Amino acid sequence: MDRRVALRPVKVWDAPVRLFHWAIVLLVGFSWLSIEESWMQLHFLSGYTILALLIFRIVWGVIGSDTARFSRFLGSPAAALRHLSHFRRREPDLEVGHNAAGGWMVLLMLLLLLVQAGSGLFANDDVMNEGPLAHLAGKALSDRLTSLHGLTFTLVQIAVLLHVLAVIAYAVVKRQDLVRPMVTGVKRLPATVPAPRLGRLWTALSLLGAAALAVVLLVNVAGR
Repeated sequence: MDRRVALRPVKVWDAPVRLFHWAIVLLVGFSWLSIEESWMQLHFLSGYTILALLIFRIVWGVIGSDTARFSRFLGSPAAALRHLSHFRRREPDLEVGHNAAGGWMVLLMLLLLLVQAGSGLFANDDVMNEGPLAHLAGKALSDRLTSLHGLTFTLVQIAVLLHVLAVIAYAVVKRQDLVRPMVTGVKRLPATVPAPRLGRLWTALSLLGAAALAVVLLVNVAGR
């Protein structure tokens, strides 16, 4: 890129996406800790919160800000491979949102977490704890979903590790800071690049409330 190109700060990540990102980081870590310490009620609560956030994020990925929408950041697998083929090229980060490879990582993480949280609703520990919907599945299916719950968490750990390594690699090899924009919401982009349309905060809050209500009803009504 021509170094003389003027850059300006552009708001690319809305508050709901950023808060979702960091809340998931904390909750996944807490879910692991709560299992290790046998804090089962807190583990269930963490799982329900993750599920509500995932429902919110999936819907926000359809109706939310430009950079949050799956249709905007999910390119073809070929585009992701082309992006990765240029990884060693040191260049500024001029992507308005996720890059072609990062978009697929986001989708993978969402799917893994959705399977993880969903299977936990039906899981059991063969002692005294079981998910609120375990009785609906029956013992045999509940046992299989319990195994899936454990396997998926291992995959989540691998995906998280790959994500962290990728962020470090982008910082070291390409000199691109992917963390700061997810904290501040702002990137420095050429003046010719139009700012993305950001969704309304009240819409996001209403959607989050609806997602939380849906999980509460699922757990307390369907789980009876």
